[in-house]
Amino acid sequence: MNKESFIKELSKLNISLTEEELNKLDIYANFLIEYNKHTNLTAITNIEDIYLKHFYDSLTIVKAIDLTKINNLIDVGTGAGFPGMVIKILFPNIEVTLLDSNNKKITFLQELSQKLQLTNINFYHGRAEEYSKEYRESFDIVTARAVSNLTTLSELCLPLTKINGYFIPLKGSNEEEIISSYNAINKLGGKVEEIIKFSLPYEDSKRNIIKIKKIKNTPSIYPRRYEKIIKYPLK
Repeated sequence: MNKESFIKELSKLNISLTEEELNKLDIYANFLIEYNKHTNLTAITNIEDIYLKHFYDSLTIVKAIDLTKINNLIDVGTGAGFPGMVIKILFPNIEVTLLDSNNKKITFLQELSQKLQLTNINFYHGRAEEYSKEYRESFDIVTARAVSNLTTLSELCLPLTKINGYFIPLKGSNEEEIISSYNAINKLGGKVEEIIKFSLPYEDSKRNIIKIKKIKNTPSIYPRRYEKIIKYPLK
């Protein structure tokens, strides 16, 4: 996906880009490629793939939620900033928190943020289950992309989600994984409102965005320690 195609496809999502936003994304892509030469951030290092599989894919979250009406958002397991950093660039009104257990990735994001002169953005090196001890039910939107199965992810993310807020994971096409997570989601205070199915343009890889509303408080025993979450997944 070249920049012209990127602009065209985003217009179909009702996103129009300013020159400043395009410039920031260009800096992001090039900094990612350079940084990746000495620190493993992503397997995707081709500029056109970055625009499609990282930038465009991150912004498909707008299929599920109007980001112009959101105050704060946390991206759990953000990696090299997808989708959280991309969202911050295009929706600067949102206070964004980027969380990852890999400190090298958090360092990259802090350096990138300085390059882009971003404000109202927070970084946390650590695990979601530790972070939720202090920031439980604090976020309008909790999102995550391509990390863990949905049952595990729900136990990490729904405790961070405000009542009437949304947990919106960006996932691949594993229908069985989604269906098997429903009981866990209900136990954690969530309800699946919608599953948005689509394919990425130009390569036709399948995607699912799961829109999960937080309808009641998550029981205080969750999230458990990560070892327990993995060993004894919620049924």
